[in-house]
Amino acid sequence: MLRKDFIKLSSLGFLGFYSSGIFNVKNRDKTLAIQLYTVRDAIAENLEKTLERLAKMGFTGLEIYGYNGTFFGKSRNEFQSLLNNLGLKVISSHHTTGILHNDKGTLLHNWEKTVEDLHFMGSEYMVCSYLFPEERTFDNYKKLPGLFDKSGEITKSAGIQFAYHNHDFEFEKFDETQNIYDFILNNTSSDLVKMELDLYWITKTGIDPLTYFEKYPQRFPLWHVKDMKAQTKDFAEIGNGIIDFKRIFKAKEKAGLQHWFLEQDSSDKDMFESIRISRDFIIKNDFFLK
Repeated sequence: MLRKDFIKLSSLGFLGFYSSGIFNVKNRDKTLAIQLYTVRDAIAENLEKTLERLAKMGFTGLEIYGYNGTFFGKSRNEFQSLLNNLGLKVISSHHTTGILHNDKGTLLHNWEKTVEDLHFMGSEYMVCSYLFPEERTFDNYKKLPGLFDKSGEITKSAGIQFAYHNHDFEFEKFDETQNIYDFILNNTSSDLVKMELDLYWITKTGIDPLTYFEKYPQRFPLWHVKDMKAQTKDFAEIGNGIIDFKRIFKAKEKAGLQHWFLEQDSSDKDMFESIRISRDFIIKNDFFLK
């Protein structure tokens, strides 16, 4: 190996892959992305060191959370400069509805300014990430299609696609004919509102993700990729659980997949060790988008 290549690979954290044959330099132009919620504890301690550590592990794409008029306490210029220096890019961002929480950065509060700031960051997607338990009422569910379509119209004007991220409660019954997830899909614009499918949460309900790809093709451009332990159904590193990712990734064209993010909500190990395990499995099985 040439010395300059050794230095490049070592600085990016890829030297172990080079020597083991799992990784090669051609893969460096393939996006490896992570939802930053995975490392929220580390971010709370030191944002810069956390992002630097992820970059050294080979990550280049980010899905962020917690925008409240700032990006983890930094202005958009400061945050963009930090990312540029590390070779990182915001692909997507998570936001809540604001139905009961009057916070900046939510769909109902300061949304236009939020879209402007995420457009500045170059984000391709903005995602409604979660409904708080106190928001999960029949009346609030009925409001979601209108809220999502309106939010999607505003993001579309900035060249950003709006989407909704699921947990497991969306697969509970909405009425006699459909669950909450189907209600959202059936009553929103397929152009304005896409879905970010969390493969862990849908699997936990016992539903096959491929049934939704068949029923609503091209509505799932974003995925959260995380695994589930067999007995406890706790979160697991990708490849250390029961989800058949090879089978799911074979259906990516039907789903309309454009980006996916490694995520792990919690771990029984050091979180960065869990990320390393998942990363190695991803690279070994070449789950990159071609």
